[in-house]
Amino acid sequence: MSTFLFDKTVFGPVISRRLGVSLGINLLPNDSKICSFNCIYCECGWNPEKRDKKIILPTREEVRTLLREKLISMKAESLKPDVITFAGNGEPTMHPDFAGIIDDTIMVRNEFSPGAKIAVLSNSTMLHKPGVIEALKKVDDNILKLDSGITDTILFLDQPVGKFDLRKTVDNLKLFEGNLIIQTMFIRGTFRGRFFDNTVETELKAWKELLKEIRPKEVMIYTIARDTPAGDLQKIPVKELKKIAASVKNELGFDVQVSG
Repeated sequence: MSTFLFDKTVFGPVISRRLGVSLGINLLPNDSKICSFNCIYCECGWNPEKRDKKIILPTREEVRTLLREKLISMKAESLKPDVITFAGNGEPTMHPDFAGIIDDTIMVRNEFSPGAKIAVLSNSTMLHKPGVIEALKKVDDNILKLDSGITDTILFLDQPVGKFDLRKTVDNLKLFEGNLIIQTMFIRGTFRGRFFDNTVETELKAWKELLKEIRPKEVMIYTIARDTPAGDLQKIPVKELKKIAASVKNELGFDVQVSG
C-alpha cells in the first residue's frame, strides 16, 4: 500500500489525532526512513534493505535554526502550536545529538511559544542510553511504545532491528517512575500467512500486567489511520478501543486516551 515520508526537518503544523495542533520535528533524513523497528503498520513504510548513499541527518544547529524560524513565522501569523512533536521518518532518539536538541528545543520554545508542550514519540528501544532517558524526562510528554506484553507479538508486529528484550525494555520504562505515557497500537490481520490480533484476552492480560509495573501517568491506545506497508491489516473499531480503555481505567486506574 502507499506510504509516505516527511520531506522536511520541521514540518506542519498538522492536526494530530492525539496531540492537537502539532508542529513536527523529523531528526532523520528527509528522503528515507531510519528506525530500530520495522513495524508492519508504519505509515513511513519499510526500512530500506540497502542504502545507495550516505545517511545525512540534520545537525543540532540546523534543527535549532529551523525551529526558531518556524515559530517566529507562526507567531507573525498569530498561530500557536499546542505541541512541538518529535516524530518523522523513524526513531528520533537514534539521533546522536538527541539530548542536546531537546535542550535547544526547550530554550526556543520558552522564547517564542511558551504555551506549547514538547512531545517525543519513541519506540522505547534507545532507553538503554542514560542520556536519552534524561532528555526524555525533560519534555512535557514522553510517549513511549509498548505494543504488547508478549515478546513474540512485539517481534511480529514491530519487527525489531537487532536484538529485543521485553524485560529490559520494561525495566527501562520503570526508570521514569511514572512520568511517561505508554502508547499502544491495536491491530489485527494477516501477515506472512499468520493471523494475529493483539486485542484478544491473553494479549490484553499480559499487556495490563506490564502497565501495572510501569505505572504510566497516561495510556494512549490507537489503531491504523493511514496506509500501511503490509496489506491485510484491519483497523480496530473505536467501540472496541473504548472497551479496552474502560478495562484499563477500571482495573488499573490509569487515564486512557483513545484515537480511532
